[in-house]
Order: sequence, then C-alpha cells, then structure tokens
Amino acid sequence: MELVLEIERCGGNVAAEDGESRVGIEFGSRKLVISAIKSYTISKGVDYTVYDYEPQTFYAKCKGYGAGCDRLIRASLIRKKGCWEIRRYNGNHTCTVGTISQDHAKLDSDTIADAIRPLIEANPSIKVKSVIAEVQSRYNYTVSYRKAWLAKQKAVAKVFGDWEVSYQTLPVWLKAMTM
Repeated sequence: MELVLEIERCGGNVAAEDGESRVGIEFGSRKLVISAIKSYTISKGVDYTVYDYEPQTFYAKCKGYGAGCDRLIRASLIRKKGCWEIRRYNGNHTCTVGTISQDHAKLDSDTIADAIRPLIEANPSIKVKSVIAEVQSRYNYTVSYRKAWLAKQKAVAKVFGDWEVSYQTLPVWLKAMTM
C-alpha cells in the first residue's frame, strides 16, 4: 500500500508520494509534524519513541533504534519563518519489525477522531462497529470497541461541541425563550 500524505506547509501543500520525510519539509504547526510522523508509522507498522520533548523541538527515534534500525527524525520551530521544519532525518526504516497484529500504539482515540470527523458530520448517530470498520479499512488495524467509542465521542465533541459547555449555556437559552 502506497501512502499519499498531504503535508501542510507554511506557504501551501506538498505531497510526499511515499510518505517519507525529507530534510527541509516545513509544517504549519507542531501538531502537523506529529500527525505526519504518526500517520507514517501507523501505515508502515513500526513505532517510535519521543526524545527531547521540548516546546520548540520534536525528536523521535524508531523503537528498534540501535538494534538494527537507524531511523530518527528531528523537527524544530524556525522562528523567522514561523514554521516547523524537519532538520535531521536518517532515512527509511532498516529494522525488521513485524506488523503489529491487532492494534498500533500510536493509533489512539484522538487520531481516530480526526480520521472519522467527516463521518460524524455526515451521520452523528453512526454505530461504533462502523467506526471500527472504517479504522480497519483506512489503517489496516482492528481497534477495540472502547477505543472506537472514545474516538466517536471526541469527534462528536469536536463537531458539535462539548456536553458540559452545552449544559452551561442551557439557562441562558431558557431565559431567552421565556422572554
């Protein structure tokens, strides 16, 4: 399966046909850097560990680093440009990590929520089993019912707002209706 990854740049978009990172690729935010790396590792069935978790640097190594794999990546905030840029990259994975059987550590409910957001917008009452099927078709992993349920709840909150905030504004609406 060939991954086509859209990477938002400071001045537009660039498509990385193979999903591989390259030194000099720019991202609009730290969140986009992490999302791109996370998507790549999920699609390739590999995992990474984050080092140097600082506000202006993101540095990650393959879980197999030093044991047959030299993959590492570092992205930093470039203040002059206001962008994040990949500053160091050692290339493709050379490890022989087998595909993770059922679930991937980086395939969390937040990632799933972002992926299913269009489905929630189209049908907020979508079944959790349909969410699991969507994740399986998109990422080739089977997630637990609980993780899919949490992702659905997060996606609903992102699309329609949080329940607690809605309840807090209810008295204002009731007062407006009575007037």
